[in-house]
Amino acid sequence: MTASRVINPNSTTHTPGPTRTCIATKQRRNCSELLRIVATTRPDGSVAVIADPRRRMQGRGAWITPTLEAWEIADKRRAFGRALKVSTQVDAFPVKQFIATHYEAEAEDSISVVDVHVDKQGGRKDDNRKT
Repeated sequence: MTASRVINPNSTTHTPGPTRTCIATKQRRNCSELLRIVATTRPDGSVAVIADPRRRMQGRGAWITPTLEAWEIADKRRAFGRALKVSTQVDAFPVKQFIATHYEAEAEDSISVVDVHVDKQGGRKDDNRKT
């Protein structure tokens, strides 16, 4: 009989699922929190880096935290070409567009929450409401 593996939900040493390292921040995260990117060759011979949100495209992949800040860091460090082992200059702008349209819009929606506090009488008070 094989012993089943018991995972302690309070443990900080194990995260469920595979982990990957972000090419920009160098942080190890669950792959569900990162965006996979791959290099493709355009018809004119140039190399473009594109997002692979379904994680199914062929070829070497790399992982990035899906924020514009992480994209800026990776672009400044030239991490896209290095991580994908491409010896020529790469165009990573398609990844920036993908992050801006798919991830940054979601982040802005979650930030626009109204601050609500409880006043001394136990009622709610909205800080953004005129009184």
